Amino acid sequence: MPLLEVRDLSVNIGALQPLDRISFVLDKGSILGLVGESGSGKSLTAMALMGLLPLIGGRVSGGSVRFDGTELVGLPEERYRPLRGHRMALITQNPMTSLDPMLRVGAQIDQVGQLHLGLSAATARARSIDLLTQLRIPDAATVHQQYPHQMSGGMKQRVVIAMALAGDPELIIADEPTTALDVTIQAQIIQILVDLVRQRGLALLLITHDMGVVAQACDHVVVLYAGRVAESNTVNAIFARPTHPYTQALIACIPRAGQAPGSLKGISGMVPSVSSYATGCRYHPRCGLAQPLCQSEVPALRVQAEHRVACHFARLDVAHD
Repeated sequence: MPLLEVRDLSVNIGALQPLDRISFVLDKGSILGLVGESGSGKSLTAMALMGLLPLIGGRVSGGSVRFDGTELVGLPEERYRPLRGHRMALITQNPMTSLDPMLRVGAQIDQVGQLHLGLSAATARARSIDLLTQLRIPDAATVHQQYPHQMSGGMKQRVVIAMALAGDPELIIADEPTTALDVTIQAQIIQILVDLVRQRGLALLLITHDMGVVAQACDHVVVLYAGRVAESNTVNAIFARPTHPYTQALIACIPRAGQAPGSLKGISGMVPSVSSYATGCRYHPRCGLAQPLCQSEVPALRVQAEHRVACHFARLDVAHD
């Protein structure tokens, strides 16, 4: 049984439906990349999984989210709260705004162990320092006593990861965890997350807009566009033979060593807002391969083994040739 199983998850905010029938599974010891441009529904998916939709006036309007066999859709808050921060942890996008500037970072990590694991103050402190050390922070005992403003962006991100780990979770949802960091620090943070998954047998849902990060870290990938799954498969198959035009366009955006100046491709247009989703295939206004059928009919999500693709004209078997 997968640790996390999401089936046909739909989300409404008022009369609008920004997520439409999202499905994927995630096992322990595995990393799933949830990828797409800003506005594709990645962060909203994370909020739905963590039971945080009421904070933005949203609700799950359809589908199922099962965590270790427990149905989370409709779960009362008093039963959700012990899971959130303990068995399921969220690493948010911006470490600069995730930490309380008035508290030492060590106290913020300690609180997680005290709340969810019932640790004493001394035991929680020792455990927090050990976590910071595991995250390759030199002189962790000193860092434990610092305030956020005394730390670099990369150091703050490590602290946020330590907070996520402090509750001893089985699932970590990392929502664009390297957005505010430079390229070198990004690579270090991603490698830390990969190592944690492999060493601890955690499950990691890595939310990103960067297909390069997906190639570096993930085992499987789900490509979202305008609140729908465009394509999903193993990472190796996706990069070897992407079949959906949007997946192909995302991969074409990855810079390559020795690439001629001016040859880097972009995707024309922008992801539409939820109030202006196109009829039929939502990608068709930006797709160079669109036909009249794409404007009128929603493409079914076709499945073959681990490969799923929602395109009228993509060959489902191409990744298995």
